Amino acid sequence: MVHDPADIAALLPLPSATFHILLALAAGDRHGYGIIQDVEARTDGALRLSAGTLYRTIQRLLEQGLITEPRKPNASLDDPRRRYYRITPFGTAVARAESNRLAQLVRLARGAGLLPKRS
Repeated sequence: MVHDPADIAALLPLPSATFHILLALAAGDRHGYGIIQDVEARTDGALRLSAGTLYRTIQRLLEQGLITEPRKPNASLDDPRRRYYRITPFGTAVARAESNRLAQLVRLARGAGLLPKRS
C-alpha cells in the first residue's frame, strides 16, 4: 500500500515516546507493560515510559491509524485485561520516515564535526 507522503510528513518529527513505542511494536505485537519493558531495555533505562504517557500516546496512535488493537494471540492463556497493540503499514511508513529524518540529522552533525568520523 502506498501512503501519501504529505500524511506522513504531517506527523514528523515524532515525539520521543511515540517513536520508541513504534520501534517496540515494529518487533512484534506487545501489550502495554511489554512496550514499557521493551523501551526501557532498548534505551538502557534512559527512557522509562510512565503508564499515563504510554496510554495517552497509544490512544493518539490508535486515532491516527499508526497502530491497531488486534485480537489477543491466545486469549485462553493470557490475562483477559491485557490489550495488545500492533503497528500498521501506515505506522511502519511513519516510523521509517522518522528514522530517515534522524539519520539525516546524524549525517549533518557528523559533517559539522560534532560526531566522530566512522571508522
